[in-house]
Amino acid sequence: MDELLGCGGLLALLGEDVERAKARRRVRHPEWFRGYAVLEAEAVELCYFANQAVQGLFQTENYARAVFASRQPFFDEETIEQRVTARLARQDLLSKWPPPTVSAIVQESALRQSFGGRAVQREQLERLVQVSRLRHVEVQVMPTVSEGHAGMGGPFTLFEIKGRPRMAYLEVQHLSRLIAGPEDVRVLAATYGSIRGQALTTRESLRLIEKMLGDP
Repeated sequence: MDELLGCGGLLALLGEDVERAKARRRVRHPEWFRGYAVLEAEAVELCYFANQAVQGLFQTENYARAVFASRQPFFDEETIEQRVTARLARQDLLSKWPPPTVSAIVQESALRQSFGGRAVQREQLERLVQVSRLRHVEVQVMPTVSEGHAGMGGPFTLFEIKGRPRMAYLEVQHLSRLIAGPEDVRVLAATYGSIRGQALTTRESLRLIEKMLGDP
């Protein structure tokens, strides 16, 4: 059209803007997640514990797609792509300035779960190695051989926004809950501290992930 109308490249440039706008429109979090997504983007500190899959903040595109594709009841293809786009958009907070301080603990069994196949799993492990080397990110692995485990109650997130009390977020079976009660948050913070103490150190965790990458 640009050539036919002799616009000298103007329409071509506008086309890029249209594509970017379309991409932003595809960032559609499910309604039950939107409130937390807004708060997460404003956080100055984030603490994640995950025992079923790698934290969404660290997921690769292929891994995220495999996770959403495994959901029951099934998503249609359009919904899967919307969810993948929205999840990847959340990861912008890792590169903003100033970045939030991020602490993440992931269960070893989740790292060994081959969502999407071995190639997808390997790509995801490589991504974890990359993010664990960011100065503001700490990644720890809760080993399967650990005799104690304070996180048997399931995954959760602690986060803090500047000038506001710490809060927590729970998500299970497609249900979510924001927690602001001081006592409930205190208990989860204490639980996170215990999990962190039982997990491998950041250096040990990195060595384990690199060893998994080297396994046939």
